[in-house]
Amino acid sequence: MKYNDLVVSKNQDRKRVGRGISAGQGKTAGRGTKGQKSRTGHHKLPATFMGGQRAMMQAVPKMKGFKSIHAKAQVVYTDALNTLSGKVDNFVLADANLIENPYASVKVILRDEITAKVELETQFASKTAVEAIKKAGGSFKKVAVPARKKQAKEDK
Repeated sequence: MKYNDLVVSKNQDRKRVGRGISAGQGKTAGRGTKGQKSRTGHHKLPATFMGGQRAMMQAVPKMKGFKSIHAKAQVVYTDALNTLSGKVDNFVLADANLIENPYASVKVILRDEITAKVELETQFASKTAVEAIKKAGGSFKKVAVPARKKQAKEDK
């Protein structure tokens, strides 16, 4: 006998229900008596249906508000940019401890005055922040979030 010669079929015929009392599964055919689940055809109930009683997911109190699945942008204020100069991107901001993660989106928002001339390259900036940066002699360029570099797998 080989594995591919095995006959994989069930040896038992399906139970023929509702064929009279002497058949063993006759009369109500294992459905009990009366009620929605005993009728034919009308048996499509949601998984949470509890017989007309209020479902558990309706009874349980919910949390207020809305939680977004998208990560919020890290905020940097323009007055914090005064300590920097030249080209400023996510990695420069992370080195200056103004953001936690250089691989997340950054938004620059106006606060106080900016005196430093910076070439800002981040994902977002408010209109007023862009105006203040240009007024100080700098520039703003919108760039994509930097991708993480993939590590090369070492051969063992």
